[in-house]
Amino acid sequence: MAAVDNATKPAPAVALPGLGRVLVSAGKLNQKTAEDLYRKSQTGKTRFIAELTGSGSVSSADLAHTMASAFAAPLLDLEAIDPQRLPKGLIDTKLSNDYRVVVLSKRANRLIVATADPSDQEAAEKIKFSTQMGVDWIIVEYDKLTKLVDVSTASASEVMDNIIGDDFEFDESSVDAANSEQADTAIAEVEDAPVVKFLHKMLLDAFAMRASDLHFEPYEHTYRVRFRIDGELREIASPPVAIKDKLVSRIKVISKLDISEKRVPQDGRMKLKIGPDRVIDFRVSTLPTLFGEKVVIRILDPSSAKLGIEALGYEPEEKARLLKAIERPYGMILVTGPTGSGKTVSLYTCLNMLNKAGVNIATAEDPSEINLPGVNQVNVNEKAGLTFAAALKSFLRQDPDIIMVGEIRDLETADISIKAAQTGHLVLSTLHTNDAPTTLTRMRNMGIAPFNIASSVILITAQRLARRLCPACKAPADVPRAALIDAGFTEVDVDGTWTPYRPVGCPACNNGYKGRVGIYQVMPITDEIQRIILKDGSAMEIAAQARQDGVRSLRESGLHKVRLGVTSLEEVLACTNL
Repeated sequence: MAAVDNATKPAPAVALPGLGRVLVSAGKLNQKTAEDLYRKSQTGKTRFIAELTGSGSVSSADLAHTMASAFAAPLLDLEAIDPQRLPKGLIDTKLSNDYRVVVLSKRANRLIVATADPSDQEAAEKIKFSTQMGVDWIIVEYDKLTKLVDVSTASASEVMDNIIGDDFEFDESSVDAANSEQADTAIAEVEDAPVVKFLHKMLLDAFAMRASDLHFEPYEHTYRVRFRIDGELREIASPPVAIKDKLVSRIKVISKLDISEKRVPQDGRMKLKIGPDRVIDFRVSTLPTLFGEKVVIRILDPSSAKLGIEALGYEPEEKARLLKAIERPYGMILVTGPTGSGKTVSLYTCLNMLNKAGVNIATAEDPSEINLPGVNQVNVNEKAGLTFAAALKSFLRQDPDIIMVGEIRDLETADISIKAAQTGHLVLSTLHTNDAPTTLTRMRNMGIAPFNIASSVILITAQRLARRLCPACKAPADVPRAALIDAGFTEVDVDGTWTPYRPVGCPACNNGYKGRVGIYQVMPITDEIQRIILKDGSAMEIAAQARQDGVRSLRESGLHKVRLGVTSLEEVLACTNL
């Protein structure tokens, strides 16, 4: 009988913590359930509040409202808080983890602290003792607080490991051997394993995603990595702000830059081995900003110069004009367009076709972006006195047949280039102008005499890059007739025999686009245009004559590709003027 009495004897009452007493008093929990959950937390060495919310006895939202009412404390939704903007280092990470608290701000000598249990006097005393500041509680939901604590207290290495993934292995041999010598002498923190892996992964991912540039951008509370894919910047990763200095140092080491110099921009190069016989070059540019150094890495794929002229997007008549010009023994060919419009690839495609055993080719660039065997490439170095003009003067003593100048920036470079074109050399170069006709007036404004322009320039190509519609998912677009005419189509063009297409998006593309295609205005300098130049005519007169000669404007060239279904009308409108 005594054994039965002992078995049925109820468990002794326990002294509930303040949280339990408040919930029982408010009618949110009965005494027995509260005691049972408290015993369970004691036995399992877990937090009482975790047992309460985990068992479903009280929801996190209900608990927060109850505690806010009982303690007359403000209630806050943590979803409105940006974890990156929280103050760092005011309380110890272990204290934040153990007591599930997060400092939201500091006001004079008091801390504004988020908690789900304001009755926890031990947590308040610990914070006061460690910081020597008072504590003002803000009540928040426990589940959201737990997530915020985990994010706030996670180390940079842990976050980096999550970004990189467990299956990623870094192959140190993939870094250019020439760069490794300097890497061996770098400070230890530059070789921080997560940073090394992260950079390596970003470079490989960028190459796999066919990106042209990587942007590493530091801000006050965030750090982001963006790739330029098909001409459009896309955010790829948001690593911890804490790694920004180590990441820049790592990039500088393998790019042979000065890791101690952070006040001025620097330029360099590095290489990455993709496969047993594939090495990709990267051009690196650093720029000091308000919150650290921004780094832009341009991917230089030598195979892009060997694509062939067919892959660039020239229409048959445009291709014929260009090929006719580069076959001439002397004269000047100019390629114009904004940065990133594919001018370098166009020039190197031409050089690749001209690169034969019996031809001497020399190039001056700032810097040389694509390595082309058989071509004598020179990097311009302004500080050392090796300017474009100095390189050109030297070229003319090197018995060249073809000269390529990276960019005509000043009158001296332009003058030497024109003299070279007039004395039996084929000269290729670039200018930054909006279209082909304005290139001639730009040269005139630089101070070049009209008769020198007319006697040397044989062809000008203006170009843009438009995103190419994905052939797998593009769909017919319902564009009103009036909108097509406003865009530049003629009444004759809008005859109903063709259909414009729009981007859709599928797993094989980027928002309906895949790759890019060139839009070109290829303008040969005819006798009529030469006469206009000699009369010091305007760009409008030159453009009118070019139209009579059958030269399409950039907008017309783009609209032609819309008719062919290669790109969308929106793309053409975005990158060309009417």
